[in-house]
Amino acid sequence: METEFIYWHHKLPRGIEVIEVCGGEDRSGRLWRLMAEQLIAENSDDGERSISHYSSGAPFLEGENRRVSLTHTEHFLALAMRPATPDPIGASPVCGEMLGIDAERLDRQQVLRIRERFLSREELEMIPADDLGANILAWTIKEAVYKAMLTPGLDFRREIAIIQLPDMKSHARGTARALPKEGPACQFDLFSWESEGHCLTVAFG
Repeated sequence: METEFIYWHHKLPRGIEVIEVCGGEDRSGRLWRLMAEQLIAENSDDGERSISHYSSGAPFLEGENRRVSLTHTEHFLALAMRPATPDPIGASPVCGEMLGIDAERLDRQQVLRIRERFLSREELEMIPADDLGANILAWTIKEAVYKAMLTPGLDFRREIAIIQLPDMKSHARGTARALPKEGPACQFDLFSWESEGHCLTVAFG
């Protein structure tokens, strides 16, 4: 059954904004990209901004020094944006400017079968093997930090560490750390919540 589009707008610390859209079950993937560009235009100073991509695949706004991150599953889109900065933002991670967002359906059982591929030994002990929600939360954390780092090939198990899980119900923040082989280590704050059957996580440094 088709539903109308549902829209939410959240404000997080450090001026970060998150916009969520769901519904439109009969709409194509092309429409979701156009919707993301429309949301960015509506939240830009002059109303005219397009999405381009770095070589890593990460999105950026043409002509604006503002970190953005996107996540899209079937019939669900979320966009995170940081405030504009007066200094140029490049394609390399700079601690204090980073931002990543990821969403995953909370019923995706496949995550349990691949948990040893993306969780370290310490994380496997921290997160019960039979807790689907906690494992999906961990997956979205790894993905959000990966997106924020703008570093292709970053190893989920060895170079992204979950220090403390955020709480999806109380919205208590968590923490993670990226430890790339090359470049500085970066600390992240994490916010996660449930939205329309999805776990949504925002990571910012």
